[in-house]
Amino acid sequence: MAPDGTLESVGPLIKALDNYAETIEPWAESVARYMLADVSRRNEAAWRAHGDEIGRNLRRELADTPLGGVFRSMLAEQVKLIKSLPLDAAERVHDLVQEGMLQSTRSTTIAKTILESADIPAWRARLIARTEVSRAAVNLTQARAQAIGSEGYIWRTVGDADVRDTHQPMEGKYVRWDKPPKTDKSLAPYHAGAGPNCRCYPEPVLPDF
Repeated sequence: MAPDGTLESVGPLIKALDNYAETIEPWAESVARYMLADVSRRNEAAWRAHGDEIGRNLRRELADTPLGGVFRSMLAEQVKLIKSLPLDAAERVHDLVQEGMLQSTRSTTIAKTILESADIPAWRARLIARTEVSRAAVNLTQARAQAIGSEGYIWRTVGDADVRDTHQPMEGKYVRWDKPPKTDKSLAPYHAGAGPNCRCYPEPVLPDF
């Protein structure tokens, strides 16, 4: 402000500040990028550590509790269901799915291994991988639920336009674990999430302790 109280000196000051802002803009952008990258790295590291901990706990659960035997028995039953693969390749898929649950392996990785194990089309390999990974997750849910006395579950769909016509009526229905429903005429009965490309999932009904 000028001695007489006017604002004549403010203009040059604002210009100087604008010039300064332009000067430090590249530095500010660099710092911002570094901060965002650092946050991203920390988040990724935390997520990976959390995933590793889940994997270790699940590995102990499957190795040291009766749940592991039940789960492996359920999964082994599925080997013979993969009819388009030779038995040795089907057993390999079985092992990959079980290990994949412990290490968060994507179904695409399993599909690649299936392609290398047998002479089948890529679409078939992807279907098998997605289905078996989903079925293994359902088996684990079933084994855990039954271990604490659950006798059944509520069938849940994802609720979008892609839910198949035969599964829409199943939304909200109670299903016993020992009686999987037959929703598709050409397929054997299966639980929510355990059929080919099925995106449904079971919501266990737990006993009222």
